[in-house]
Amino acid sequence: MGANLMRDEAGPVDQPSRSDGFVRGLSEAIGGPVGDHAVERAGGARTRDGFWTASRIVLALICLTLALHWVQKSPCQDGAWSEYRQYTRFCYTDVLALYYAEGLNEGKVPYADHPVEYPVLSGAFMGVLGLPIHALGKDNPGINQGQWFYNLNALVLGAIAVGTVGALLALRKRRPWDAAMFALSPALLVTATVNWDLLAIGLAVFGMLAWARRKPVAAGVLLGLGCAAKLWPLFILGPILVLAFRTRRWRAALTTIGVAIGAVLAVNIPVAVAFTEGWKRFFDLNSTRPIDWGTFWYIGRYLDGKWSPNDAGPFQWLSDHVSTLNVLTYALFGIACLGIAALALWAPRRPRLAALAFLVVAAFLIFSKVWSQQYVLWLLPLAVLARPRWGAFLLWQLAEVGYFLAFYGELLGASGKQVFPEGVFVLAATLRLAGVVAMCYFVIRDILRPELDPVRATYADDPDGGDFDGAPDPVRTPPREVVPV
Repeated sequence: MGANLMRDEAGPVDQPSRSDGFVRGLSEAIGGPVGDHAVERAGGARTRDGFWTASRIVLALICLTLALHWVQKSPCQDGAWSEYRQYTRFCYTDVLALYYAEGLNEGKVPYADHPVEYPVLSGAFMGVLGLPIHALGKDNPGINQGQWFYNLNALVLGAIAVGTVGALLALRKRRPWDAAMFALSPALLVTATVNWDLLAIGLAVFGMLAWARRKPVAAGVLLGLGCAAKLWPLFILGPILVLAFRTRRWRAALTTIGVAIGAVLAVNIPVAVAFTEGWKRFFDLNSTRPIDWGTFWYIGRYLDGKWSPNDAGPFQWLSDHVSTLNVLTYALFGIACLGIAALALWAPRRPRLAALAFLVVAAFLIFSKVWSQQYVLWLLPLAVLARPRWGAFLLWQLAEVGYFLAFYGELLGASGKQVFPEGVFVLAATLRLAGVVAMCYFVIRDILRPELDPVRATYADDPDGGDFDGAPDPVRTPPREVVPV
């Protein structure tokens, strides 16, 4: 097993201009795919002689994207949001707004002095960065505390994003250009600091790296902390459990799951005991929220009004009966997870961990009653690891950016400044939903036809699989020899 891993690490670097049909087509505009002599075969790390290796280019690209994101958000940094500037400039960010809404500008400690609508680690992150800014502002009344707070968060979250790209590069040493999909993501460009989601993303990706390197305790700690920042990293434990069942390799999987649950409890219990009301705010809010903008349920409620303008249709009824809506969303997500588990157990070849994780998180978003604009970031690293093909990825990203723009038009409409009919926003939401569903289709297709999986065309098995990588898994159906597109 160790020999297989070393052989995989030492192989040639994948060149998208050769292996990816979409990139190969684009490359014709600049002379065609890269030539044989442009690649160093031995180490697999350099694209050409000199300083600029593939990994360093990708790290430079993420820095460029984050710098452009900062520029895009700059019109809102001073907090002077007159005449709906935060919407007309597409620069709204919770990071700045909640500095005041959560009382950080008054020196309030999250949960202790003010209930917080986010899981504990996100609240702690806000406090650790916000309270020193408040103290600095008391000594220097002339500074704009909100602007300082935003810029400090942008710096720290940007560092986490760069670290995330580094972890993706470590997971794909033979496919470094895959990480460029994250680094150049249009959705990352416009939503990186809309909220604190990059904190959980960094913890989740480093948790997957620890699992890949067969460090189950570290993986459990990181995934548990990710869940304490945002719920979704906990979903990665489900695919680990299912793959353990298929491979009969339980020890590392149960260790990671147990440690992750322990990490979640270790972070939450002290706050829940000491500041129960402040801690419960996250759960109370999510249990009482009705249908939110842009979700599958929102689209259905809009169609209710078109099909039955004088009667409350089923989606409007669900929005008025939140407890039933909650049960239905959880039930549909649970059914989807059972379907993913069945796919994992009966696929012709054991699926890769990242592919299953992508499907689970995507299913959660598809059926959730809340789908905020920045939630696309949850799927980005998983998409890079699950299906590194540029064509479908960029179409999905185009749909996400279209939704981002339409969302601000909807916000202006809700503020009394009608920009376009609501149907335009619903169309954008539908296209975003379709983009995620299309990505799920391609991931499922690659699972059912593993010969199409671009990662398995480069690696012997599953570079993210950790203890599952190289596990015996007889192929149930002979793969067809086809050229991936």
